[in-house]
Amino acid sequence: MSTDSSAQSSSDFFKSEILSYIYSPDEVLINLALAFVLTMCIAFTYRATHRGLSYSQSFVLTVVLVGVITAMVIMVIGNNLARAFALVGALSIIRFRTVVKDTKDTAYVFFSLAVGLASGTSSYFIAIAGTIFMCSIAYVLDRVNFGSLHKSEFILRFRSATDGSGDYNSIINELAASSNLVHIQPSGDRTTNRITLDIVMKKDVDPIELTSRLETTDGISEIMLIASARDADY
Repeated sequence: MSTDSSAQSSSDFFKSEILSYIYSPDEVLINLALAFVLTMCIAFTYRATHRGLSYSQSFVLTVVLVGVITAMVIMVIGNNLARAFALVGALSIIRFRTVVKDTKDTAYVFFSLAVGLASGTSSYFIAIAGTIFMCSIAYVLDRVNFGSLHKSEFILRFRSATDGSGDYNSIINELAASSNLVHIQPSGDRTTNRITLDIVMKKDVDPIELTSRLETTDGISEIMLIASARDADY
């Protein structure tokens, strides 16, 4: 009698597991592979459109891993409400203390999460179409430099003598399409000024030519040219 009862319990257990299991092994592998491929596309888009000095390799890896992990988690939950609450409680112990350096990075994290959710629920069209559409938007906005008040191509810094011997204006006007004064800082002895200019070079003009011409000018020293395309707004 006890043997029959044990067999019945085992049968009920496996039946309940089958009912709660809604993904076949093939679907699991396809969903995880799709999440990986699409998040790699997101990572390449992030690399191609990133501007500034806050680039982090660990963040790019996080974008990929978050999407794949999300797909796996959503498949674990399936249609089981109790399992969903259990996972929420288990994941609540995780604390994210890393400060996001660029607000755009937050959008990429949500992007990766959305792709992981779509892939994990076998919503293949939403996952693929959403990735293509959002990556296209990111490329277009980057190419048109959307949202920038002023495009700054280079930041030029140098020290010029206050006696008027450093004639830099003629050189800059000859080689630069436009220039705007950003900052002037006098030295302690009042003999020189540290000058910072925001400049856009003329087409087909090598920036090295500008620095070389300034180096040979009397009264000009400590020349520094910083590439700042689409990073500095004034």
